[in-house]
Amino acid sequence: KAVRLGRRIYDNLRKATGFIFAVHVPIAGLALLPLLTGLPILFGPMHIAFLEMVIDPVCSLVFEAEKDEEDVMRRPPRAPDESLFSGPWIGWSLLQGAFAFALVAVIFIVASQRGMPEAEVRALTFVTLVLAIVSLIFVNRSFSASPITALRRPNLTLTLVLLAVTAMLGLTLLWPPVSDLFRFGPLHLDDLALTFGAGVFVLILLEALKPLWRKRLRS
Repeated sequence: KAVRLGRRIYDNLRKATGFIFAVHVPIAGLALLPLLTGLPILFGPMHIAFLEMVIDPVCSLVFEAEKDEEDVMRRPPRAPDESLFSGPWIGWSLLQGAFAFALVAVIFIVASQRGMPEAEVRALTFVTLVLAIVSLIFVNRSFSASPITALRRPNLTLTLVLLAVTAMLGLTLLWPPVSDLFRFGPLHLDDLALTFGAGVFVLILLEALKPLWRKRLRS
C-alpha cells in the first residue's frame, strides 16, 4: 500500500507539473502575439485572474485527487536519482501547449482579419483558450489509459471545477456588468460551436499523439 501510494503521488505530481508547462505556452503566446502582429491586446488583469482561478485548483486539487494508473504496480522501480522531469516529458508538455496555442492563435487572427468587432474577437479567443485548457486537463489525467477510460474515471473535484468554470464563463458572456468588465462582445451559436469544436480537436489530436510518446515518458 505504501509503494502504491508513493507511486500515485509521484504520478500525480508529474501530471500537475506537466499541465503547468503545457498550459502556460498558449497563455504566454497569446499575450505576446498582439505585440508582434499589431492586433488588439487580448488580456487584461481580469482575464489573467480568471485563468489562474482555473489553473490553480486544477494543479492543487484535481490532479491530487486522481486515482492510481492501472499499471502502477506492474512497473519496475524507478531509479533513486531519476528526475521528476525528463527531456521527453518536458517536450511532450511543450508540444501540448504549442498545439493549443496554434489553434487558438489561428482563430484569433482569422476572426480579426474578417472584421469581427474587437470585443467579440476577445470573447471568442478567450472562450476557445479556456476550452483548450480544459482539454489539456483531460490529456494529462492519464499516462496509459484510453481516452474513454480516462474520461469515465470519476474525479469529483474535476467535476466541481468544470461546473465552476462553466458558470463563470456563462457570467462573463451573459451578464452585461461582467461582460463589460471583461470587454467581451456577444457570441452567437456558431461562435460557441467553433470554440467547443476547437477544444474537442485539441483533445482528439493530443490523445492520438500520446501513444507515440508513451514509451519515452516512462523512461
